[in-house]
Amino acid sequence: MNLLILEANGQIARIVEQRILQEPAFAEVKLTLVLRRSQRLAALAANPRVNLIEGDISDPTVLDQAMTGIDLVFVAVVDHDGQNRPTKAIIQAMNAHHVQRIIATNILGIYNEVPGEFGRWNLASVQSGLAAAIKADQLLAASGLDYTTLRLPWLNDRDEVKYTVTHRADPYLGVSGSRQSIADAVLQIVADPTRFSHDSIGIADPATQGENRPVY
Repeated sequence: MNLLILEANGQIARIVEQRILQEPAFAEVKLTLVLRRSQRLAALAANPRVNLIEGDISDPTVLDQAMTGIDLVFVAVVDHDGQNRPTKAIIQAMNAHHVQRIIATNILGIYNEVPGEFGRWNLASVQSGLAAAIKADQLLAASGLDYTTLRLPWLNDRDEVKYTVTHRADPYLGVSGSRQSIADAVLQIVADPTRFSHDSIGIADPATQGENRPVY
């Protein structure tokens, strides 16, 4: 499998990259990594399974170069652009190169699915980027691509992998989760691309359910 990671220097992206390059289960996976400053991942440059590309993920030229021969795309950043230029450019490049499978990062609350006091607090906290996040999800759902939207909780750096998955029509369960858990959910899809196909999933630590504020 050839996996393209966009904004590949993000914390979750780097966990995914590390596990793919270290774990035997992913030994056949090759990585194409796009980031604004490739020097940040210079330690991976000599790895024969890694192709580093420097550039902006809204740039059609960069995406055209990156998308060649790709089987699966992981967008490791939320599209908060007011015109959704990254999402539109990614969809266009995927269609041009006949790439179907995409995992896209988004935020919790885009369906007003977060209940209770925490839901009210979260809505107020994400309000400035909410419209763009909602539109990005709508663009993917209408694109004809085989997509999975990842609705992320408030993140922490705990080492444990512990999470429950909820689906589009479900109330969001939990308020926080570890970056390790989000990376694990991504890798579940890398291992089996049919997993969570055409779905929007919420991911959080179920032990944080009922909390009114993020758990760090």
